Amino acid sequence: MASIENDYLKISANTKGAELDSIFHKQQQLEYLWSGDPAFWGKKSPVLFPIVGTLRENKYLYEGNEYSLSRHGFARDCEFELENESANEITFLLKSDEQTKAIYPFDFEFRVSYSLQRNALHVTYDVRNTGEHEMFFSVGGHPAFKVPLVKGTSYEDYFLEFEQEETAKRHLLNADGLIESSEDFLRSSNRINLSKELFSRDALVLKQIHSGMVSLLSEKTERGLNFYFDGFPFLGFWAAKDADFLCIEPWCGVADSVNHSRQLEKKEGIISLKPHKTFTVVWSVECF
Repeated sequence: MASIENDYLKISANTKGAELDSIFHKQQQLEYLWSGDPAFWGKKSPVLFPIVGTLRENKYLYEGNEYSLSRHGFARDCEFELENESANEITFLLKSDEQTKAIYPFDFEFRVSYSLQRNALHVTYDVRNTGEHEMFFSVGGHPAFKVPLVKGTSYEDYFLEFEQEETAKRHLLNADGLIESSEDFLRSSNRINLSKELFSRDALVLKQIHSGMVSLLSEKTERGLNFYFDGFPFLGFWAAKDADFLCIEPWCGVADSVNHSRQLEKKEGIISLKPHKTFTVVWSVECF
């Protein structure tokens, strides 16, 4: 476990999966991250790499070979190296090895960095292609925030508010976690009211969102958060059945459709990275 803090926030994260363990607001004496209760969902903020979502049949094809990867990839289950720990930033590093190359045939360095600026946490994903061939991957976040945030409020007291009005479809997942259809969801609206029933059909999967920020708010408390996801083309929201949390998930990548060819290079949202190049993307959460 490693931690950093400033006058506003104290955060901690594990070397296992480079996963956030706590986002604690010191002035408000308030924890913002989900507790990780295994009776509902035992994780708190898994890092998604080298895929996001589920592959068709949990398999993909690359250069004529078939490989297997479980949902959201292997990084969340790997032990990262604590590469850097300073007063205001911690960086975790995962490198390709014989085990990763058996299921994902690319040479890489994947860094997850956490830094603080006033009451905001910035999370940076750096993917470097250390091989001699083009690399294909997806990356994303899965942080779970406590809802309700404060005593005396309920889950249904909270809502999500985008920075601008959106018109977007909801892309529906089947029982295997694959995108099978879509339906109209947001129509010139910037608000999603939270309820436990909202996730009865699994995650809300949104594409082509124009906003770069969404807020978690309630009219019954001043406590909330602003979540910044500019640079991520897909956005998910999810909670386990009857659990008191909300995952806000910025994604560079998305689950396969039910009829996907399983060709890695043709996967929706897949990122291609030339040899010895680095891809960087950042999401941030401002707690108040």
